Parts: sequence; C-alpha cells; structure tokens
Amino acid sequence: MEPLELLECSPPLAREPLTMQQAAGVAQVFKALGDPVRLRILSIVASHTGGEVCVCDITGAFDVSQPTISHHLKVLKEVGLLTSERRGSWVYYRLVPETLSELSALLNVPATV
Repeated sequence: MEPLELLECSPPLAREPLTMQQAAGVAQVFKALGDPVRLRILSIVASHTGGEVCVCDITGAFDVSQPTISHHLKVLKEVGLLTSERRGSWVYYRLVPETLSELSALLNVPATV
C-alpha cells in the first residue's frame, strides 16, 4: 500500500487519532524525512526553478557517492515524496505536491488560546 493512499485517509491529528495503519504509513514518510541527506535532497528539488532537477545536479551537491544518492532518491520515491522521469541518460526528479499537502494538513493543528 502506498503511503500517499494512507495520507489521503488521515484526518488532522487534532480531529481524531490515526489508526495503526495510517500511523505506520505516515511514520514511513517521516522516517524518510528524518535523514539529513534526504531532507536536503527534497529541499534542492523543491527550490529548483522549473519544478524539476536533474540527478546530476543533486549528486554534485553532496560529498557522498552516487549509489548513496540513488538510494536516498529511491527512498523518497517509495514514500511518495518524489517522482522521476528518465530522459536519455539522465533522470529528472519532481516533488509530489499532494504528499506534502497531505502532511501539512495532517499536522495542521489550531493554536490554542
């Protein structure tokens, strides 16, 4: 089951508790974001003009090997935060805005007075 499907069913935390299945799916997304390299990759993709970034631009921003970057990109794709498209020998990555919107909605807790 894809985490995005779980997120779509998740109510804001302040409205009602998550089910175990929802919590497990959301936890996968947060676990992926809990790694500094993956969080930075997501930030690079999000801040790139044009809405997508070539893997060659991501790899050059880190002092880790290309296979390590590929692993981090795979994790971000598996949890539904990124999508990719191959063009020739390069792969281009884009955010999945729906996933980020769902995370935002989940965490949207009104401030108490």
